[in-house]
Amino acid sequence: MLYNIKRDHARFRNIVKGKIKENLKKYVTHGEMIGRKGKEQVTIPIPQIEIPRFRFGDKDSGGVGQGDGEPGDPLGQGEPQPGEGEAGNQAGDHQLEVDLTLQELAEILGEQLELPKIEPRGHKTLKSKVDKYTSISHQGPNSLRHFKRTFRETLRRQISSGVYNPEKPVIVPIRSDMRYRSWKSDVRHENNAVIIYMMDVSGSMGDEQKEIVRTEAFWIDTWLRSQYKGIETRYIIHDATAREVDEETFFKTRESGGTLISSAYKLCQKIIETDYPPSEWNIYPFHFSDGDNWSGEDTKLCLELLEKQLLHETNVFCYGQVESRYGSGQFYKDLKEHFGEKHDSVILSKVENKEGILQSIKDFLGKGK
Repeated sequence: MLYNIKRDHARFRNIVKGKIKENLKKYVTHGEMIGRKGKEQVTIPIPQIEIPRFRFGDKDSGGVGQGDGEPGDPLGQGEPQPGEGEAGNQAGDHQLEVDLTLQELAEILGEQLELPKIEPRGHKTLKSKVDKYTSISHQGPNSLRHFKRTFRETLRRQISSGVYNPEKPVIVPIRSDMRYRSWKSDVRHENNAVIIYMMDVSGSMGDEQKEIVRTEAFWIDTWLRSQYKGIETRYIIHDATAREVDEETFFKTRESGGTLISSAYKLCQKIIETDYPPSEWNIYPFHFSDGDNWSGEDTKLCLELLEKQLLHETNVFCYGQVESRYGSGQFYKDLKEHFGEKHDSVILSKVENKEGILQSIKDFLGKGK
């Protein structure tokens, strides 16, 4: 019975995953899962799965209860009530909500976009010590006493000394028979990573553009967390100046000033130097803007910061240009002209609208870096 339950549960999970794969673009475009995200799981509405329902017999087999019935007749005692409206012939809109782990969601995303597994840059690993109770000791606290091994040692001693009576077996351990579980420290080398999100919050970046960034960041997080044991996330907003904020402030702030992109890159560089030595961390900066910058001189400074510092310290540098009616898109052109194909650590992507989010995610994550 337990095997059948597990088998049916696994089959249902496969059906759910299949439905999500079929409708992945819709989920990504609408961003409807972001508000349902928990610490380890996300709740997903699945409208296409059949849910259990009553099946009625043939009309000739009887009416309401045991006798004939008319539309509007009550099922219990009481005065008859007239029926209202006409019967419909369309299926109802059934929605079933299921919980999926973020790991399962990442697997679906990886399969659909054919994302390669990420190869950590260099030897950026951190040591973590895990204690495992894999050995036996002659000493230890009673809470770690190994009863089976203690019994075995006692029995062995009594048999060898001729004390054991099989007709009246009494097993009494002494101090030397006691065995205890003992731990062994296992040192693991785990790849850790940090994601540094940067976003232009000047007046030209509206709510629609921020919603696109929010949705894309959710999926980027989901994939990268499936690839690394430990992930940290930092958020930088900028207009003419840059500052670090929390996640909620990152997606809700809107300023009215101009734009100096170099202010964000300088702060990103400072965060890396202070908290994330490139020899120990995989570093992923993502910058989103509508492509406007205050001046050509500031753009030159940005290119210099990238070429001389950031690109030497990060796995990749990702720039996503979110199209806006007010944005010129010039910064994307400048990055493409300067780096072109010569530097594969600079990944550029244009997101014209919500329909382009999925392709942008593939642009950023498709190189496996």
